[in-house]
Amino acid sequence: MPTSTEASNRACRQEWRRARERADRCLGARAGAGLNRSAASGEAALDARDSARQAGFTLIELAVVIFIMGLMLTLAAPYAGVLRDAQLKSTARRLAGRATFLYVQANTQKLVLRLNFDLKGNRYFVTWLDPYALNPQFLPYARPGGEAIVLPAGVRVRDVIVADGNGKRGTFVGCNFYPQGFADATVIHLVASYGKVMTLALSPLTGRVKIIGDDVAAERLIYAASAS
Repeated sequence: MPTSTEASNRACRQEWRRARERADRCLGARAGAGLNRSAASGEAALDARDSARQAGFTLIELAVVIFIMGLMLTLAAPYAGVLRDAQLKSTARRLAGRATFLYVQANTQKLVLRLNFDLKGNRYFVTWLDPYALNPQFLPYARPGGEAIVLPAGVRVRDVIVADGNGKRGTFVGCNFYPQGFADATVIHLVASYGKVMTLALSPLTGRVKIIGDDVAAERLIYAASAS
């Protein structure tokens, strides 16, 4: 039979084994928890980096965007003035077309047609007169081409100079188209809201209107038209 000393030693060894097993289990649990925390922190760092990439731009991306915007502005700059002048040019062409139309109609219908400019109202309209009537007087021209035209808000008639012997200027001016095939030499200045001026010069002999993209003195154009 084992002695009491041997039994005591065996009990001590068993207790030591159990203590060692408990210590090993505790260390394993702590190591697993540390690995889990490391993995979680790593995933959080990756998520934060991805979120930062999605939320903002890198310096290279910003540089590329700025370069593209600058290139687009450089290419578009030459056309900015063209687009800005489009309304002024369209108004000038429409007015020139109306004047040439009236020149032809006066000769065809044997009437005196007058293109009236109301500078305060920023508009123009047409009246007519029968030179062979007993009591000739100007009346509203109700036929096609006689309707009143109001200029767009960004364009106005600055002045109208008519060389009919009096050099008429004023806020209400009219130039005549005669049945004999001539008209009053007239110069019209249109000005845009940003200051650009276009000059229209009506030839008294042909009824054609010359459009000049600048502010030209009326006297010079009227003299040139009358001398031609």
